[in-house]
Amino acid sequence: MSRTKGSHKPQITSALLAVLGLTAIALPASAAAAPTITMNAQAVPIPGYKHTGNILGAGAALQTKFTISGTEYGGYPPPLMGVKFYGPAGAKLNTSGFTKCSPTTLEQSGPSRCPKGSQAGPKGSASGVVSFGTERVQETVSVQPFFAPGGGLAFFVDGTSPVSIEILSQGKIVNSSPPFGPTVIAEVPLIETVPGALDASTQTINVKVGAAHKNKNGKPPTYYITV
Repeated sequence: MSRTKGSHKPQITSALLAVLGLTAIALPASAAAAPTITMNAQAVPIPGYKHTGNILGAGAALQTKFTISGTEYGGYPPPLMGVKFYGPAGAKLNTSGFTKCSPTTLEQSGPSRCPKGSQAGPKGSASGVVSFGTERVQETVSVQPFFAPGGGLAFFVDGTSPVSIEILSQGKIVNSSPPFGPTVIAEVPLIETVPGALDASTQTINVKVGAAHKNKNGKPPTYYITV
């Protein structure tokens, strides 16, 4: 494979907004300002499962959308190097019974070789600019989340035009102190399209994480995320 270098229906959504931390490359001291981040996060239903979504105590998927704007890096935001998402205290994650796909499989063979049911959510997207020398060109890539061994997540990023991009962003889950709960910390590899060119700049990301599986003997479904 070729590659380049978050009856009674309370308002849970506001709690899910919590905090999103984005790590960009270090900028010169002369940089005028930091990038601006705009984010939206919502607890949404899991397709095929009733009584899920923005409901206290129910299973849900987390739909996140954010934009990054700035001109510090050749007229665009500096490259994204990491994402840290703090969920609210009380939210629960459960990976029991979910099939896992190893990062090695994703890196060597891509999503097609991952076991059935290892997707942690539907295919999302991201957009930004890539560089050919001094020329900056827009590109949109797909972002597919998978359950990874050890309780983490793996995000496979795939782009075809104008640049072939296949990279893996790996995320681990840790617990934070209240008022925060489960925290996702993901690293984002730099994308260098051609030697010496500026690294790719991310401008938007739209990803949904959340899944469920049915249990035998009439037991309730298992949800990856419980609000």
